Amino acid sequence: MKTKLILIISIFGFFTICFGQQNSTWDKWNWLIGEWVGEGSGQTGQGIGAFSVKPDLYNKILVRKNHSEYPAKGNKPQIIHDDLMVVYLDLTGSPSKAIYFDNEGHVINYGVTYANKTIVLTSDKSPNFPVFRLTYILLDNGTINVTFEISQDGDKFSIYTQGLCKKVK
Repeated sequence: MKTKLILIISIFGFFTICFGQQNSTWDKWNWLIGEWVGEGSGQTGQGIGAFSVKPDLYNKILVRKNHSEYPAKGNKPQIIHDDLMVVYLDLTGSPSKAIYFDNEGHVINYGVTYANKTIVLTSDKSPNFPVFRLTYILLDNGTINVTFEISQDGDKFSIYTQGLCKKVK
């Protein structure tokens, strides 16, 4: 009887540890999960936008949806940009991969790294294609800095667009 009780407690403990680790999968993303609005500037001009980051598929992925608008200026027409990015777990169960799609037909595969209150997504290097880097930096509980950069060599990045976003939900 004691052996069965010890076995049951051991199994319960094992499952508690496993499921407890699964709940912490998105810990490094928790501060970014929600809805955000912002404005910024860059090569596309001064613009406004909004994005959301939400768990989906029973907390197995994060889905980021983004919408930004840059008004017409001079001879340049208005630019409306929509994109969708899915952050997913690698083979070790770590949220270190993402794939991005936009209304211009771009598809970008990203690797994800983390620093103190910073999430950096860097695209895979491919011959004859630029490298992209998307960085989120938490400035305080309700404000982040978002920077999108491009590099021809993967070492020297230039800011394409950058802005501040406020959490609204």
